[in-house]
Amino acid sequence: MEYTPQEVMQYIQEEDVKFIRLAFCDCFGRPKNISIMPQELERAFRYGIALDASAIAGFGDEVHSDLFLHPDPATIMVLPWRPEHGRVVRMFCTITHPDGTLFPLDSRGILKRAISDAADAGYTFAFGSELEFYLFQLDENGQPTKIPYDQASYMDVAPEDKCENVRREICLTLEQMGIQPESSHHEEGPGQNEIDFRYSDALRAADNAHTFCTVVKTIAARNGLAADFSPKPLPEHPGSGFHINISVQGPGDNRMQHMLAGILNRVPEITLFLNPTEQSYRRLGSHKAPKFISWSNDNRSMLVRIPAAHGEYRRAELRSPDCTANPYLAFALLIWAGLEGISQQLPLPQAANVNLFTAAQWDVAHLQALPLSLPTAIRSAAASTFLSQHFPKALIDCFCNR
Repeated sequence: MEYTPQEVMQYIQEEDVKFIRLAFCDCFGRPKNISIMPQELERAFRYGIALDASAIAGFGDEVHSDLFLHPDPATIMVLPWRPEHGRVVRMFCTITHPDGTLFPLDSRGILKRAISDAADAGYTFAFGSELEFYLFQLDENGQPTKIPYDQASYMDVAPEDKCENVRREICLTLEQMGIQPESSHHEEGPGQNEIDFRYSDALRAADNAHTFCTVVKTIAARNGLAADFSPKPLPEHPGSGFHINISVQGPGDNRMQHMLAGILNRVPEITLFLNPTEQSYRRLGSHKAPKFISWSNDNRSMLVRIPAAHGEYRRAELRSPDCTANPYLAFALLIWAGLEGISQQLPLPQAANVNLFTAAQWDVAHLQALPLSLPTAIRSAAASTFLSQHFPKALIDCFCNR
């Protein structure tokens, strides 16, 4: 629902809200916020609240370091785990320079630009997220261990599945926040879980994915556990992915095929932003995480699979990203790559209808591999004219110069 600043200020007064968190993220998607009191909210809407950009990863140095956060009233959300009396709410923010111009490294702003480009071309993209994570026990000092909370496996039930109640609490908390999970279950790894979301517009989907990680970590901590979203926390067990489901609406009977062709064409260049950490590349190529640039129907060894679904649920599932990706940047790049495929009517390569994890060498010889190390992904990104066309140089440098 769209709210005006005046409606938000009235709500704050009537609902005993004592703290307003102004939320944003750094270039790598790490959550950040500043809390203000209700009496400062009018100033925040009118002028913004200042932050020190030099203290935020990728935002710049001490020179010209003042930036301002402007809350988006449409994103107001109560944090259910905070006290009911003296409530805490959160709003996502637009980031600007002191003169009011948009800050070019604002991830959420970059996604808005991609959405606008799609709208100008007559297309709208929808995204659904499938996010995996592990639950680990804490040690006697309250620090995370690598001891899984249980030894259950894929879709097991209690009592083997000890994570059941934690997932339930996560899903109920998300519902209280207006975020609708589609399904949840135990994953293959011990202590590993997955919660999926039904598709929504790109900005809402990215906001929800960003919020989800905070909710999971908060609920896990309340249960004396640590939530781990890293791509490969246990070397001998499956890694955790951030599977992204994509669909597009607009003119053209073959828009989905062209969109998918565009993404496959650009995926080597954008992999750094889908898999931004060294650990990301320990996951790729094993336990259903893809290695080759390929697609097929209903085949989990592929980079992209087209799940068995009908009508409005028809979509493409990209299986390479992991939860260290910044969802705003990931969705923006996928929109731009998809638009390029549509505008150029790129042909979709032939489907690879084999199990790529067990296929013979001659069955995969014609397939290009994803970048399988962080240095390789960095080189692909640094040489990409596609990235330089859409992202500020400072953002590309932030990811490449590490």
